[in-house]
Amino acid sequence: MVAMRGGFPLLSSAVAVALAVAAGVWPSIRSAALGGPDAAEVRAAAVIPDQDWTLPAKGSYTLPAASADGLPPVITNIETQDKVVFLTIDDGYEYDAEFVKIIRERKVPILTFLTTSYIPMHGPYFWALKNAGSQMENHTVNHANLPGLDAEGQKKEICGASDAIEQQYARRPAIFRPPFGAFNDTTKQVAKECGLKSIILWSAEYYNGTTSPQGVPDAFARGDGGQGFKPGDIILMHYRKGLAKQMTTMLGWIEEQGFKPAALENYLPVSLGGNAPG
Repeated sequence: MVAMRGGFPLLSSAVAVALAVAAGVWPSIRSAALGGPDAAEVRAAAVIPDQDWTLPAKGSYTLPAASADGLPPVITNIETQDKVVFLTIDDGYEYDAEFVKIIRERKVPILTFLTTSYIPMHGPYFWALKNAGSQMENHTVNHANLPGLDAEGQKKEICGASDAIEQQYARRPAIFRPPFGAFNDTTKQVAKECGLKSIILWSAEYYNGTTSPQGVPDAFARGDGGQGFKPGDIILMHYRKGLAKQMTTMLGWIEEQGFKPAALENYLPVSLGGNAPG
């Protein structure tokens, strides 16, 4: 695949609120500033229907297996015959007002791994994305390097993020992505204690808005060193400036290769935090 080139100011809060209201949600200015809606807002949010994604055909994929040790399994791709890939977006530091519009109008399934320290400033933005169909999953409170923390430190990062997402978006995360893809046995144990059912890594990364380790701007790189997409790829992206344009580029690559985006949660069993039976 050929590499393509391509702060959320406080004054942009009004734009974020407008996007969220247009999406049919009800975050308040107070919620955006303080990071937490009141109880009435949480109850109201819980009954707002989010975008549903088409379930895959039975027999078209293999459900990821549970771990023998009872801890959340680590998943890097989905075994499937379908030419589908899964778009996952991390962090939340940067805001792009056009991105929600693209996701809504083109009905793109994505999965957000949210670093919750960004909720106070970006809350309405992620409300809008939630209503457009992106679940908010756990990416810690402060994007910490978890193996460098003891069990209590990891618990504050992981459980704290789940608590914040549940409070703000009326659903407790079930899926976890450790920052930098770094974890140890303690991480898996703590993730389980915090109610997380699987750990999702990735099989390919789009270095959108930045450069690859080789210094290539906006590069696409597979973990196995290959080229292009493979069925069931989990693709890592980040919330960065210019995300709308970068997503348009990614969707063009996907279409050119005869693939389509799919909802990752529909290929995970309920026992691992998804929607699929089994």
